[in-house]
Amino acid sequence: MATATSTFSVGRIALAGALRRAIGDDWVMTEPDEVAIYAYDGSVEHALPDAVVFPQDTADVQAVVRIAHELGVPIIGRGAGTGLSGGAIAACGGIVVSTSRMNRILEVDYRNQRAVVEAGVVNADLSAHTACYGFHYAPDPSSQAACTIGGNIATNAGGPHTLLHGVTTNHVLGVEFVTLDGRIVTAGGAALDHPGYDLAGLFCGSEGTLGIATKAVVRLVRTPAQVRTMLASFAEVAQSSAAVSGIIAAGIVPAAMEMMDQISLEAIAQYVPAANLPTDKAAVLLIELEGVAAELEPQEAAIRRVFAEHGAAEVRVAADARERALLWLGRKSAFGAMGRISPNYYVQDGVIPRTTITGVLAQIADVSDFFNITIANVFHAGDGNLHPLLLFDDRENGALDRVIECGTSVLQVCADAGGMLSGEHGIGMEKHHNMGLVFCDHDLERMQLLRQVFNPRNLFNPGKIFPTAVSCAEVNNLRRGVTADPHP
Repeated sequence: MATATSTFSVGRIALAGALRRAIGDDWVMTEPDEVAIYAYDGSVEHALPDAVVFPQDTADVQAVVRIAHELGVPIIGRGAGTGLSGGAIAACGGIVVSTSRMNRILEVDYRNQRAVVEAGVVNADLSAHTACYGFHYAPDPSSQAACTIGGNIATNAGGPHTLLHGVTTNHVLGVEFVTLDGRIVTAGGAALDHPGYDLAGLFCGSEGTLGIATKAVVRLVRTPAQVRTMLASFAEVAQSSAAVSGIIAAGIVPAAMEMMDQISLEAIAQYVPAANLPTDKAAVLLIELEGVAAELEPQEAAIRRVFAEHGAAEVRVAADARERALLWLGRKSAFGAMGRISPNYYVQDGVIPRTTITGVLAQIADVSDFFNITIANVFHAGDGNLHPLLLFDDRENGALDRVIECGTSVLQVCADAGGMLSGEHGIGMEKHHNMGLVFCDHDLERMQLLRQVFNPRNLFNPGKIFPTAVSCAEVNNLRRGVTADPHP
């Protein structure tokens, strides 16, 4: 043990020195009390990195990656740390690369509806920058005021309005990233399509396991002429679920269609009382339509008919922009609002066929009863992307283990319904052991063969996505020189 500790300490000193020489003393942190804040993201996972660096540009990222490659040290990209699956955590130690300084909007081409941005640009900042010209960036995660474009690319993030507009991969035309040997690769570009394999599409959702993103070419969309925001409340969850399918069956695809159950409504009402959300109903649907008045009037009328058919207790339309903003503030504050009713929460991110929402929510209620864990539901109902929030108190002995087991049961329900393990949060550390619920060993082996093409030494974000028990041990052995790797 003493020898291992000594070897590790010398390695950390050498690593810190190399990083400081590469990008400057001011942009490298290695002291435990400095890097401790980067041991966390928005998930329940945590692990302490050996170093945190703050590159200014692509050249800095290249320098850091080359050092990691030479020393056999893991390297983990990090945007704002708002992720909910442990994706930005140094599961095996190593270097966390924060893109917070790489926050420049480099080019905006309004005629062709494109923008070139660095990976650390905050999602909402891009829309704010282009709003005066009548454009915005469509993917809108609830954390969009803080999360970055690079982080969105890593998890292929979505958001409420992606029901109509699509998720991140539908709005990323090109990605510049740094490979393990320090080369700069550009996948895709400003054109709508490129011959050959869609490497930009492959990179979206790869959770930092293929390289470190430094820039992106993204699509801008025109701000709609008008929006209409509707809120409908229901006495039973089954009624609201049936209304979701009824609206789509009527040929209407709203820009957004969100569901919140009574537990989440009670929390939001305490956190954002001005949103005036009902707390005496089992569920509400928040729906937004985009277009011109000639389109919106018949769509609203058709949706009202669907609501009436499924027993909506009340339907209201936001009277003005202020009321609309308050309704969305309530919805996008739902996760944070849970602190009003529970010390901790654990969020899942399953995806199910839209028509199975009623049955799946009933089964999730059964899981809640079995584990005696309260589960709140607030989610993207239009595309079946569930976000069950499992409420618990981490101060209770064994509470975290029990809630994680409960979360696995929730994912099993989603898988049994023909769904998937993640719609936008990624697999990360939290769900890699659940991959077997939907993928066989052969599937996972083939995925890892692809990863090895870009990341042959498993230094980019190890310990993520795949349910391997040896990856971190292998990486740490490389760092300590246990193997005969050519880059000890």
